Amino acid sequence: MEEILGTEKLSTRSAFGLGTHGIVNSGPQYWNLGAEALYEATVRQGLGVVTKGGALACETGKYTGRSPNDKFILEEPNTKDSIWWGKVNKPVDQDRFDRLHAMTAVYLQNRDLYVQDLYAGADPAHRIKVRVVSESPWHALFARNMFIRPSVEDLADFVPDATILHAPYMNAVPERDGTNSECFVFCDLNQRLVLIGGTQYAGEIKKSVFSLMNYILPEKGVLPMHCSANIGANGDVAVFFGLSGTGKTTLSADGSRTLIGDDEHGWSDNGVFNFEGGCYAKVINLSQEAEPEIFATTRRFGTILENVVYDPYTREVDLFDGSLAENTRASYPIDFIPNVEPTGMGGLPQNIVMLTADAFGVLPPISELTPEQAMYHFLSGYTARVAGTERGVTEPQATFSTCFGAPFMPRHPTVYAKMLGEKMAKTGARCWLVNTGWSGGQYGVGKRMSIQYTRAMLRAAIEGKLASIGRVQDPNFGLLIPENCPDVPSDVLQPKTTWSDGSAYDATAHNLRGLFQSNFKQFESEVSDDIKQAGIYAA
Repeated sequence: MEEILGTEKLSTRSAFGLGTHGIVNSGPQYWNLGAEALYEATVRQGLGVVTKGGALACETGKYTGRSPNDKFILEEPNTKDSIWWGKVNKPVDQDRFDRLHAMTAVYLQNRDLYVQDLYAGADPAHRIKVRVVSESPWHALFARNMFIRPSVEDLADFVPDATILHAPYMNAVPERDGTNSECFVFCDLNQRLVLIGGTQYAGEIKKSVFSLMNYILPEKGVLPMHCSANIGANGDVAVFFGLSGTGKTTLSADGSRTLIGDDEHGWSDNGVFNFEGGCYAKVINLSQEAEPEIFATTRRFGTILENVVYDPYTREVDLFDGSLAENTRASYPIDFIPNVEPTGMGGLPQNIVMLTADAFGVLPPISELTPEQAMYHFLSGYTARVAGTERGVTEPQATFSTCFGAPFMPRHPTVYAKMLGEKMAKTGARCWLVNTGWSGGQYGVGKRMSIQYTRAMLRAAIEGKLASIGRVQDPNFGLLIPENCPDVPSDVLQPKTTWSDGSAYDATAHNLRGLFQSNFKQFESEVSDDIKQAGIYAA
C-alpha cells in the first residue's frame, strides 16, 4: 500500500494516536489522505468503480439505508436521566458495550486503517472535533466529504472530542453480542464514542455525529436542527425542516439564494451554522432539468455515488435505475454546489419552512402557521410513505417523526420544541408549512406537486410577497392559506378544489386529522393547551 498511497510521513498525523482508542497493534495507518489516494485504494481493493465524469460508485450490500433497530445508547449514570428512552433510543448496558468495544478494537488491529480528523460545526464556538477510524478507504472519503477539514496546522495536535470506530465488514453475532442482527451502532454519549459495524451504509457515520451534536448542543443554548438553510441577497436566512424525500436538499439548492447547508444545522444566539462540510443528496430519478446543481455533482471527481447503477462498459451512470436501492445517494463537498456560503454560517432565521410530502393529497401546498401551530407541527414531524416504497405498503401511510428527525434526537422532543418556540418568539421568525406531496387526490390518483409551483410559493413567502395577501383558514387543520400567490394558479392553493370528488377529499382529510390527533397524545402532558388545540381545529 505504501507504493500506492505514500508513506505515513507524507500524511498529516496527530500526535494523539490510535492506542488511546484501544487499537495498539494496527497495520498501516493512513491519516487524513485526500480524495486521490482514497480513490486509488478503493479501486485497488475492488470496493468501487470510477464512473464517467469522475464520481466513485460504491455499493453497500444488504444495508442500503440506516438500520434503526440496531442502534443502541449506553445507559450509564452521567447521561441516563437526560435521554428519551423508548423505541428510538434503546439502552445497552456497560458490560455489553465494553465487550463490543474491545472486539471492535481487536478486529481493527493488524488491518490497514484510514483515519480522518475533522470538525463537526462551522461555528468555532460550538464545533466538536471528530475522529473517524475506518477499515474502508471510501468510507474515510465519505467522512472527509461530509465534515469540515481542519487546517494542516490544527491537525498536528488534534485531540478528538468524539471518536467513531468504523468496521463495516465486521459482523456482530446476536446470540453472543446481544444485538438484533449482524449490524450494530452503539453510542456512548458520555465518552462520545460510537461503534459501527456490520453495515456498509455510509449514512450511519453522518447520523451518528448528528446524534452527538443533538445531545451536546442544547446544554449550550443551541438548537440542533434536521434542516437545510440558505441566505437571500439581503442577508435573510431561511431554514427548511423535512424528512427524507420531502425536498429539503432540492429546495434549499436554489440558484437565487446562497446555500449554507443541506441537512444539519445549529441555531445559536448569533445565527445559524452548518454542522457539515458536504451534502448527502438522494439522487433516485434526479434530472438535469429539474435539479441541475445536484445533477452536476454526480458527474464529478470527488463525489461518492452509493448504490447508483452504471453501464459496465461506458461507466455512464443511470439515476433512474433503482434496482440496487431506491435510496441512492451522492456524497460530495458542499462547494460542489455553486453559490455556497464558504463560512457555513448565516444570521438569525427570518423564515422557517416545514416540508411534508403528503401522499394523501389533502394538505395545502403552502400555509402560514401560528407560533402554536409551528410547535404542534414540529413535534408531529409529519410526512407520508407511498405505495411501492416498502414491501407491503399498498396505499399512503402517515409517518410521524418528531422534530423532523426522531431517530437522531437523544433528548425528549419537547426539549427541542421548547427551544424552537423560544427562538421564534425572540426573533419573530415566520413559519410556513409546505406540502411537496400530492394534489388533486392521494397517491395513485392525484399528481405530485409541481416543483416549479413549490419554488414560486417558497420564494414569495421568503421574500415577503405573501405578507399583504389575505388568508383563508383550512377547515380541517386550521392552516392559514394565502388567497393567491405570484406565478401560481389560485386553484392550486386550495387542496379541495383540485379534487374531482369533494366528499372523498373531506373523508381523507378527516382521516388524516385523526392520525395527527392520535400521534400527538404522547406529547399532550408536556405542552400547553394552546399547542394542543393548534392541531385539532374544526370550522
